[in-house]
Amino acid sequence: MADDSFPGWHGTTILAVRRNGKVVVAGDGQVSVGQTVMKGTARKVRRLSPGGRDVVVGFAGSTADAFTLLERLEKKLESAPGQLQRACVELAKDWRTDKYLRNLEAMLIVTDGDQVYVVTGAGDVLEPEHDVAAIGSGGNFALAAARGLLASDLDAEAITRQAMAIAADICVYTNGNLTVEMLER
Repeated sequence: MADDSFPGWHGTTILAVRRNGKVVVAGDGQVSVGQTVMKGTARKVRRLSPGGRDVVVGFAGSTADAFTLLERLEKKLESAPGQLQRACVELAKDWRTDKYLRNLEAMLIVTDGDQVYVVTGAGDVLEPEHDVAAIGSGGNFALAAARGLLASDLDAEAITRQAMAIAADICVYTNGNLTVEMLER
């Protein structure tokens, strides 16, 4: 049960863009409590290498919860090497059914450079349409900007950086301190 007397943690915009064989995942660095910016340089995009194959994960929500999910995802990837979809589905199943995990408050964007998934605690493993996925408080702003920029000749990284800048200009819980990871297949 949530403690309504403590202001909620806000922040995070995570965006993934796939274009021309590349997937770029970016996350901003802001963490806010209520109306106060607690940190501006948080690192919410991580590269994992279970079984020697790189996977990039961006997370939104509670940091401790996200790290718990990252550890679980890494174990799923180790037990099913090269099977990102299976690992994400298994994680989502555990997340939804496990008494401890079901209380975790976070969302993930996961990619191996070929596939991109949004994984939620509701049991969702969503493959985004239009080669763009976004989560977090500024996610809808970044998503709209990236989808608009897909009509340009920009590459995946340029689209991601411009869309994140647009989200940071609109969302008070998003800043311009980016962590950017790219995978190419």
